[in-house]
Amino acid sequence: MIRVGVVGVGNMGRHHARVYKELEREISDLKLVGVVDKDIKRAKTVGESLRVPYYTDYRELIDTGIDAVSIAVPTTLHRDLAVAFLNAGVDVLVEKPIAASAAEAEEMVKVAEERRRILMVGHIERFNPAISKLKELIGRGIIGKPLVFSAKRVGPYPPQIMDTDVVIDLAIHDIDVIYYLLNEPEIKEIIVRGGSIIHPRGLMDYAVILMKLGESVGVVEANWLTPYKVRKLTVVGEKGIAEADYREQSLRIYDKEFTIDVHIKKEEPLKAELRHFITCVKRRENPLIPGREALNLIKALETAMTARFL
Repeated sequence: MIRVGVVGVGNMGRHHARVYKELEREISDLKLVGVVDKDIKRAKTVGESLRVPYYTDYRELIDTGIDAVSIAVPTTLHRDLAVAFLNAGVDVLVEKPIAASAAEAEEMVKVAEERRRILMVGHIERFNPAISKLKELIGRGIIGKPLVFSAKRVGPYPPQIMDTDVVIDLAIHDIDVIYYLLNEPEIKEIIVRGGSIIHPRGLMDYAVILMKLGESVGVVEANWLTPYKVRKLTVVGEKGIAEADYREQSLRIYDKEFTIDVHIKKEEPLKAELRHFITCVKRRENPLIPGREALNLIKALETAMTARFL
């Protein structure tokens, strides 16, 4: 039996708890055994709705003898909670970004390796069916060698995001997807330029990111200033162009002679992500987004953002 819990049941964590409960019907030896939130009302609401125990102290969840946990709390708390669970022998899925700094992420990765525990990071767009299909088609050479990636991820400011900026919270999705689609060993160069207009703590709420990976380049536009959401990616290859819409889970391929709307079997990306995590826990396999890979991404961004403002 894989006993799993969720720490932090706010905007994202409550969906982790819901999906684990749904996956119990699919994975016979999976059981959601509890949820944790420092807000007792929120913990109670989620716990009672899913008919599982709820706590306000994560140590109570550790004491239940869980095997795996999702951590969906503010980024500044990722390191402390992840290290506590890893040291307790629990496999960990932590929401992106892995940590508030490369130094904190390094500690998490080190503890996971020393304890021989799984540390997976929730870069959920890797599990978007449109992106999974796009990676497959790029691998088959359908658009030729990818040369230019252009991503747009914009929308209104989410008031619950207080401890991080638009690059680390939002643009990181597309930065990671570009890295993933190219399967490059490292980001050779990354430049971040942006500023702050509405963020209450003066953190970046609009930015443009330029990346260099191998012979390919990527441009990511992200902001919290747009009254509607856009989540799109265009890939220009030697032989054609691919356009993906994350929200619609759609993919269109163009070349000089034809346009194809690719058939996508739609699925909630979070369900695919958590299913993958539980499979890795059961089989003791490396996850699609291991902690060290997420650490390398944070290192690249941390270096780039030393001169991030216009």
